[in-house]
Amino acid sequence: MTENTQQSNHSAPELPTQYTPADVEGPLYERWVERGYFEADEKSDKPPYTIVIPPPNVTGSLHLGHAFEHTLIDALTRRKRMQGYETLWQPGMDHAGIATQNVVERELAKEGVSRHDLGREAFVERVWQWKNESGGQISGQMRRLGDGVAWSRERFTMDEGLSKAVQTIFKRLYDDELIYRAERIINWCPRCLTAISDIEVEYQDDDGELVSIRYGEGDNSIVVATTRAETMLGDTAVAVHPDDERYAHLVGTEIELPLTGRRIPVVADEHVDPEFGTGAVKVTPAHDPNDFEIGRRHDLPNLAVLDERGVITAHGPFQGLDRFEARSAIVGALRAEGRIVSEKRPYTHSVGHCSRCKTTIEPRLSMQWWVKVGPLAKAAGDAVRDGKVAIHPKEMESRYFGWVDNLHDWCISRQLWWGHRIPVWYGPNGEVVCVGPDDEAPSGEGWTQDTDVLDTWFSSGLWPFSTLGWPEQTPSVGKFYPNSVLVTGYDILFFWVARMMMFGLYAMDGTPPFHTIALHGMVRDQFGKKMSKSFGNAVNPLDWMDAYGSDAVRFTLARGANPGVDVPIGEDWVQGSRNFANKIWNATRFALMNGATVEGELPPAEQLSATDRWILSRLNSVVAEVDAYYDDYQFAKLSDTLFHFAWDEVFDWYVELSKTTFMAGGPAADASRRVLGEVLDVTLRLLHPIVPFVTETLWTALTGGESVVIADWPKAVLVAGADAPGGFRDEAAEREIETVQQVVTEVRRFRSDQGLQPGQKVPAQLELSGTALAAHEAAMRSLLRLQPAGEGFSATASLPVAGATVALDLSGAIDVEAERKRLTKDLGAAEKEKAQATAKLGNEAFLAKAPEKVVDKIRGRLEAAEADIVRITAQLAALPQA
Repeated sequence: MTENTQQSNHSAPELPTQYTPADVEGPLYERWVERGYFEADEKSDKPPYTIVIPPPNVTGSLHLGHAFEHTLIDALTRRKRMQGYETLWQPGMDHAGIATQNVVERELAKEGVSRHDLGREAFVERVWQWKNESGGQISGQMRRLGDGVAWSRERFTMDEGLSKAVQTIFKRLYDDELIYRAERIINWCPRCLTAISDIEVEYQDDDGELVSIRYGEGDNSIVVATTRAETMLGDTAVAVHPDDERYAHLVGTEIELPLTGRRIPVVADEHVDPEFGTGAVKVTPAHDPNDFEIGRRHDLPNLAVLDERGVITAHGPFQGLDRFEARSAIVGALRAEGRIVSEKRPYTHSVGHCSRCKTTIEPRLSMQWWVKVGPLAKAAGDAVRDGKVAIHPKEMESRYFGWVDNLHDWCISRQLWWGHRIPVWYGPNGEVVCVGPDDEAPSGEGWTQDTDVLDTWFSSGLWPFSTLGWPEQTPSVGKFYPNSVLVTGYDILFFWVARMMMFGLYAMDGTPPFHTIALHGMVRDQFGKKMSKSFGNAVNPLDWMDAYGSDAVRFTLARGANPGVDVPIGEDWVQGSRNFANKIWNATRFALMNGATVEGELPPAEQLSATDRWILSRLNSVVAEVDAYYDDYQFAKLSDTLFHFAWDEVFDWYVELSKTTFMAGGPAADASRRVLGEVLDVTLRLLHPIVPFVTETLWTALTGGESVVIADWPKAVLVAGADAPGGFRDEAAEREIETVQQVVTEVRRFRSDQGLQPGQKVPAQLELSGTALAAHEAAMRSLLRLQPAGEGFSATASLPVAGATVALDLSGAIDVEAERKRLTKDLGAAEKEKAQATAKLGNEAFLAKAPEKVVDKIRGRLEAAEADIVRITAQLAALPQA
């Protein structure tokens, strides 16, 4: 018995011949939850380890991105739990203001009513009803994946406690003059009728038009270009660069704005690029963020000409037209007046769209609530610079600094009904009162609450501490804050991560919300293309779980998870992972059928064979490698290490090399059974955080332990008589087995080259004197299907490998003449390929015209042909002579 696992005397159950994930995954997960394995105790004296789930939208369902991220988080928390930490994976959901309101409004539309028909209070009640009945589908899907979250602690960004946290921090920021109300340019969705955040804007290349328009007359005219001709109705200036001599005589004068009868000034501003276009730009302060800043610098009026639905409001012939209808009408009118200098269609340019409804975003001047981010962002940047928070991979730091060091004030108000309503009341005489959670709201005639709600990112920015009970100083806050690590995608580094950093440092007296930010990439298809329903390559991970099991999906995702790098994934890779799960199952089943055990101590080193010592030595190396990769968030490398160790070294080599030992019986077989049990025990525990279901089933069958979920994380395996600081190591045994592998691999290659079937037996003599291979002769003969050299043995081939010689008699194993004809034909084809490639590469005219990729391909064909010639020639020479 070792110190690394929980064991008891038991009779190993007989495993089914085939592993069927659907039969075990659901019942296993429910057993884990019922036994409370994933719950966290704030009163525990164990060291804490905390990760918060990036809260999925209440409207959402599990997609591959979720499955990927959750697999990584679950692996980290399962390992830490096994290492003895009080582990909290905090679950919860986001109320998803715009998305949820849209869902419920669509349901109302089917009933022939709108939210305005219901009124605000009744509409919010209807949303809560939808949430309780239909929201949170993703929670059940998380269970399918095996997420080890503390379900009893599940939170919702609109629950009572988190709503109190939101109101508390709003009040504090307001009192500290870090929240204010002002007119600014925002991203406006004319369909959702609300301001939206930068992350909710999706940019795509649209085919539009670029129209050049002449403002003014004669020598005093200026040509400007625009993709949004309708906004010219709101122009209040034309801007040029101060050093642009072409327009120096016009700066300070006024020119006529076509179609309006208004005259607007020409201003000089450093923002203008004199090298772009004509070097002059139209300035529409109410409908463009850059123009707004120019307008502030030059005290220009803000003239809004579009309403909240994108309809023209300016008096005149275009009033009442939709913005796109007005665009065509205005260009037509300008063309009729001879004002159009040039028109380019199509003109492909990047255009922002609402991520919810895909409507083209309209920059719009609007009275909104803002967070003054300057001091908050500085603290968030300093926390990383000062080493309080580490970003992994480190090269992502520059992107983080590029964001927080240049952060603009944050628009936090949304024109919705579903969300945290802004806790500000307006009085009849212009009073403005911000109300905290313990304050009594003003009442009486003329008092009204602000109608806007807060940006969803405002509440999710509090997630690392609000979920623990803040603003109360709860035991959970004391135990689990700051969080240990945040695992999230690099795509929301700027939006969610930066907001959590700012709010955490502000609310928690300078203590950052987490010690480490571990960033991962995005899941893409096998060709590296972004997954999207519109591309036809989106995948429902539940379909793959149904077909191949959750473990297969998890292992595939983990094996592709290099820090900060996108993850390509295809169904054939999931099939490969399913095969790995089957391999683990079959190998463990074989081991149990042959008496593998974890009972008792490992035999002392002198009682172990070289094969036993080799696998234990390799096992300790793998334990150390996996620990190092976990600490560096190298999920792909640790998964690959475990895959190759389990499949190649344990199952394909150690188990196969040990079969002859098991068949022979005796003390050596007993020692190998104990070693095999130890190796499987440790390997299953190492694999468990990535593939929890199959390892739970097999580990409990092998050890009789309660659950691998609460088993000890593997440490170095110790062997009596051979103690070492890092556990048992035997480099001599490793070299010895490497030699065995070299001999077996080389002879297998030769057999394949000669066309022998894998199971075909061949007489052979093994000359092993002077090597350490004599003890392995039986095993090597078994692996290579080599019979003893009987009477009449005549070697037709002799293979010198690693100091040994393997002589084979193939005379009765193959049809020599048929094989010679086949190889001669293959040799002729290879020589023809070589001649063709050589001729092309010797043709100077061809080389001068052909693309480099084509030339490289032909060079590759030449190299392959030359290698084939060498290989086939050797095979022909090795054939017995007639």
